[in-house]
Amino acid sequence: MESEVTYRKIIHIDMDAFYASVEQMDNPELKGKPLAVGGSEVRGVVSAASYEARKFGVRSAMSGIQAKRNCPDLIFVRPRFDRYKEISKKIRKIFHEYTDLVEPLSLDEAYLDVTQNKKGNPSATLIAQEIRQRIFEEVGLTASAGISVNKFVAKIASDYNKPNGQKTVNPEEVESFLENLDIKKFYGIGKVTTERMYHLGIFTGKDLKSKSAEFLEEHFSKSGLHFYNIVRGIHNSAVKPNRIAKSVAAEHTFNENLTSEIFMVEKLERIANELENRLKKYNISGKTVTLKIKYSDFTTQTRSKTLPYFISDKGLLLETAKELLFQERMKESVRLLGISLNNLNTEIKKTVVVQLKFEF
Repeated sequence: MESEVTYRKIIHIDMDAFYASVEQMDNPELKGKPLAVGGSEVRGVVSAASYEARKFGVRSAMSGIQAKRNCPDLIFVRPRFDRYKEISKKIRKIFHEYTDLVEPLSLDEAYLDVTQNKKGNPSATLIAQEIRQRIFEEVGLTASAGISVNKFVAKIASDYNKPNGQKTVNPEEVESFLENLDIKKFYGIGKVTTERMYHLGIFTGKDLKSKSAEFLEEHFSKSGLHFYNIVRGIHNSAVKPNRIAKSVAAEHTFNENLTSEIFMVEKLERIANELENRLKKYNISGKTVTLKIKYSDFTTQTRSKTLPYFISDKGLLLETAKELLFQERMKESVRLLGISLNNLNTEIKKTVVVQLKFEF
């Protein structure tokens, strides 16, 4: 007798332009207008953009200056992370009415395993529809969803019918769905890897699938086997409700570029103090301190040092960051500094998203 294959039912919920949508919801005068959260037309970086702004090519991580060039009518608003967290908690409360297997990726997205769910509903598609409808009615925002047999495919599918849509990829459809995708649409394949794949004649999932595991490992090292598996729909990572930090960081973008290390040290003192507060909040310490430097030409450099003991004290964080700062001369004036702590004293290591701090 053939055994019946049991598939997991995974939903990826992704809020639509979350930060910008919250601002438009709270201030009706902003509805329908191109909006950027974070940055400014003079300094800073865009943290989120409304769909009206995205039509002009405005996107997250873009400089405020470039965003304003792309969209002269762009409206900048300051981020209100406390408000975003408040809304996020309401949304997660809805998630937990369906399953306890909820893995938040950030304030605005999460995976849900509804294979066995509290509603006794066998249809993950219907559950996703119901959750999205409840978010709209109870919170006032729209969300998109992807539904499939694993986190990887569900994540890609959630972007398929954005905004305010959803897509289900059934078990028998997974491989053909992936074969027809442009390789740049694969979650986890960034711009640099995409370019490398293009040079190797890999433009679609079908092209990727035609390559052997040996070929992919030769060109992409350890990631090669991962690529070999995911294009075949093989991704066994479970939804993990308790995600523990792999790194904790704090950083600042400055109103004016810094040219003197003396002024940089003053800024690092504030950043180290903020990082200490975050580490205390999570009761975390670590061994590897990394200094992040973003120059006026927008190039980024990191310098790291691993200590023989765990630290979380701002004094030790600052001392190590200063050592890294003076390791070599600055090549340009500096627009951003950040300190992160890795190699943490946690048994399970997963990434926690830390919000950027902006100065105006």
